Amino acid sequence: MHEETLRSVVVLGSTGSVGTQALDVITANPEGFRVVGLAAGGGKVDLLARQAADVGAEVVAVADPAAVPALKEALTAHGAKPEVLAGPEGVAEVAGRPCDIVLNGITGALGLTSTLVALEAGRTLALANKESLIIGGPLVKRLAKPGQILPVDSEHSAVQQCLWASGPGGYDPSSVKQLVITASGGPFRGMKRAEMTDVTPEMALAHPTWSMGPVITINSATLVNKGLEVIEAHLLFDLGFDRIEVVVHPQSIIHSMVEYIDGSTIAQASPPDMRLPIALALGHPHRIPGAARPIDWSKAHTWTFEPLDDAAFPAVALARHVGGEGGTAPAVYNAANEVCLDAFVRGELPFLGIVDTVAEVVEEHQVTPAETVEEVLAADAWARARAAELTAAHSR
Repeated sequence: MHEETLRSVVVLGSTGSVGTQALDVITANPEGFRVVGLAAGGGKVDLLARQAADVGAEVVAVADPAAVPALKEALTAHGAKPEVLAGPEGVAEVAGRPCDIVLNGITGALGLTSTLVALEAGRTLALANKESLIIGGPLVKRLAKPGQILPVDSEHSAVQQCLWASGPGGYDPSSVKQLVITASGGPFRGMKRAEMTDVTPEMALAHPTWSMGPVITINSATLVNKGLEVIEAHLLFDLGFDRIEVVVHPQSIIHSMVEYIDGSTIAQASPPDMRLPIALALGHPHRIPGAARPIDWSKAHTWTFEPLDDAAFPAVALARHVGGEGGTAPAVYNAANEVCLDAFVRGELPFLGIVDTVAEVVEEHQVTPAETVEEVLAADAWARARAAELTAAHSR
């Protein structure tokens, strides 16, 4: 780190996949960071208490108030004495605490309030919770100052790095022809639609290259995750959907590319490891030495690329549609998917039914501008209720 003082960090979603890896990066660089606060859902109180003790957090929050007694007991057992907050409002309060960086690794739409609180408080936001940007796009864009949001998704971190090659003057959108976002293709790459009728949750959770939480892993199997990333790229980099391409790259070494108007393409490459984009966001504008292992250039490598099969995986095309509609449409896409994903995990909806049902909910929705949090949350609630009705009808 090239900082004279420690950077203070709040980690939201600290017990999840991104949160635990973020704390790995932070604890490996004690001369660069100190953790002010942690927040999590409340399902892993012992891990949360251990994290709080390890990093000396001043405040800890759990979204589930019922988890507080067990958390306090676990904190005592680990010898930690932070302030304890509860409920979604407690998590949001931690997001607004004085610090340099808020890393938002909360999964799903629950992260929106924390994103808005962190931005309003003037914090740098290391954003792994893509849903908050997607569902609250207009709200987030209105609050965020230039450079205030640093993407933690591997694809958007890669795009950001490639855009640094725009020229000596910095990022110039007019020099960019298109962004090329890579997708591993998930566990069902190469399959036709008819071959995926009997997919089980266990099969969908077997991601070939990445180790992620269950929600993101199944979203990668349906390619909904890639659809969300297309919308996110549009919002982060202010480029039209006609200038954002998706290409399947099974090896997951090239994380994304930028094609420039002169015919040059700049790619960012590294072995799949979320600690790299996490470290880049936490350390920005500096790089943290040894954040992740590099490519071993002494070995032979073969990297392949293939077009996305939109007929087998319609989630990306559907995302382009809702992203183009804007307003509350992306919130509906995301909310309906979360409900359908849960129904699939419970065995109440077939794998192909996830995106089919999301498309049905999106088609029924009357899009509004999404100018207020209430408007966004109302659309989110409607989509969840309608998706639940449709999945219940399917399971009968």
